[in-house]
Amino acid sequence: MSAGSVRAAVTAGRSLRPVRKVRKLTHDARGLPTPHVDIVVRDTHPPRLAEHYHTTLADDLLYMTYKHESGGRPPPRAIRHMYDPADPYVKLRHNPLIGGAQRGRAQAPPTAADNVVRLERIQIHTMAKDALASRQNLLGPLMALRALSGATERGGGRRGADGVQVVRGVKNVGGWVRPGLPLGAKVDLRGPALYAFLGTLTEFVLPRLREFPGLLLPPASASLATPAGVSGVVSFGLPPEAMGLFPQIEVNLDAYPKSYGMHIHFITNATGAGAQARARQLLSGFQIPFARR
Repeated sequence: MSAGSVRAAVTAGRSLRPVRKVRKLTHDARGLPTPHVDIVVRDTHPPRLAEHYHTTLADDLLYMTYKHESGGRPPPRAIRHMYDPADPYVKLRHNPLIGGAQRGRAQAPPTAADNVVRLERIQIHTMAKDALASRQNLLGPLMALRALSGATERGGGRRGADGVQVVRGVKNVGGWVRPGLPLGAKVDLRGPALYAFLGTLTEFVLPRLREFPGLLLPPASASLATPAGVSGVVSFGLPPEAMGLFPQIEVNLDAYPKSYGMHIHFITNATGAGAQARARQLLSGFQIPFARR
C-alpha cells in the first residue's frame, strides 16, 4: 500500500469520529451560570479544636463521666394515668400522668465510647427591638451574624445549610409582638464553622471582655432533675459591647449601625439525668470559664 493510500485512509477515519458538542450552561433566576455537576467544597484538614476533641478531650470525658453498671438495667416502672384510658366516660377528659412530667427523671444512656458527649451545633440568636418600628433595622443583625458565621443559604454546596434566618413572632405578647412579625435573627453553626467560632470566642472575645467572671453555675444545692438539667444545652448571653471584639466585626466596625447583644446556645448530644453537667464538662475542655454564684 502506498503512502498516499495510507494517508487517505487515516483522513477518512478521522472524519468518521463524532464531533464533541460543547454543552451550554444553564442560568438560575439570578442570572448566574449553573454547572452540570454538584460542586461541594470539602474540608482539606480538620479544625484544631476538632482534632483536640478527637485526640484528647473525648478520652478524658469518657474517663470522667464513666459509670460502671453490672448487668442490664431493670425495666422502667410503668407510669399510670390519673384515669383509666379504657374507661369510655373519661375518653375526652384531660388525663395527666400521676407524679407529673417524667422528663426530669429520665436516666442517662449507658456510658460507652460511641455516646461520649460532643457538640452538635451552636446557635447564635440576637433580637432587635427597633425592628418592630422598621424592618430595615433588621439589616444590622443580619449583617453581623453573617460576618460572624460566614454562613449563607446552601453555602458550600450543602443543601442543609440554612444560613442566617429571620426570627419571627409566634404569638401576641403585650400587644407589641404579633405572629409573623420579624424580631431578630439566628444562625446555626455545624462542622468546621462551629469550631472556628468556638476558637474565636475563647481566644479573642472572652479574654478581652471586662468584668466577665465566667458562665454562672447553679448553686450546689440545685436539683439536677429539671427540664434544663436533662436537656444537654448550655446557654449564656453576651452584652452589646462584646460584638465589637470579634475580629470579623472589629476590622470593619463602622459598617454596622450599632452593636447588638446575643445569646449563644451550645447544643450537645447529652441526654438524661446530669446531661447539662456533662455538657459543662465538655465546654470547660474548650477553655470556656465557669464560676459559682
